Amino acid sequence: MRFNNKKETSIVPSIYIIVVAVFITNAFASVEIKYDDVPFNYSSLIPNVIALAIAVYIFTVGKSFEFDSDGETINFKSNGLLISKFMRYREQRTEVPKAKLQNFKIENYILYKRLHVFIHSRNKRGYRHYKYNITFLSRKKTKALRISLAKVMEKNKAKA
Repeated sequence: MRFNNKKETSIVPSIYIIVVAVFITNAFASVEIKYDDVPFNYSSLIPNVIALAIAVYIFTVGKSFEFDSDGETINFKSNGLLISKFMRYREQRTEVPKAKLQNFKIENYILYKRLHVFIHSRNKRGYRHYKYNITFLSRKKTKALRISLAKVMEKNKAKA
């Protein structure tokens, strides 16, 4: 099975640009040069704090995710969204044989989803632990990912 979340993440860069523009506009609008003794109005900072929080959330969570389980290996690839067309940043790749997959776990919080993959390692005792941000993966694709990895786990347990 092979899929990615390009469709879900195509609008994220434009949302990020709009939020940053709103933050900059509000920052300039809230800065007032006054010559009298009127105190600074702190209520004008609330939209800036909200816009900044949304921008930080989008930057940290905004990642593309690709999954491929065709063939003898499982491929996971995650990459940042905002300037990924110019350079690869925050890139994370894992390519492992299906037989080495020991376990997986999908954590689903309200605004954040994460995939944990545990791979058997010969070099280290125990397992290697990889984490992938799958927040912008649709519910249908998350279910397909869970089913695909469960099938691989089932085959691995049958062999052992």
